[in-house]
Amino acid sequence: MKYKMMMLLLVGLSFTSCQTVSNANVSEQNVDMRSLVNDPQTILIDVRIPEQYAEGTADNAVNIPLKDLESQVEDLKSKDKIVVFCNTGKQAASAKELLNKHGIKNVYSGMSWKNVKAIQEENKAKKFINN
Repeated sequence: MKYKMMMLLLVGLSFTSCQTVSNANVSEQNVDMRSLVNDPQTILIDVRIPEQYAEGTADNAVNIPLKDLESQVEDLKSKDKIVVFCNTGKQAASAKELLNKHGIKNVYSGMSWKNVKAIQEENKAKKFINN
């Protein structure tokens, strides 16, 4: 019972903590960032340096540092949906711009890795509560 109460609290905090950033993405790109991040077909790319990536990232994220991203463009062209993120969203914006410049239009900025991780945790908590 105590565990379920903690999970309910976590869900409530998740809604509050990532709502502003997620809603900014939704209005900016006309997508549901929560659905996009939790879609198994979406490729999650952390564009930070490997040392930062090793300290923590979103579940199932691949690390392609921003400086190496251009060399991966051809491989990424075949992906249906891509979410890029970093520490604060600045490198993610640059990554999105770079990929768009190369003709990849299905790229979305998840802003920070903590935002993407919070969206994933919110989804896990919802699934736990519903079971």
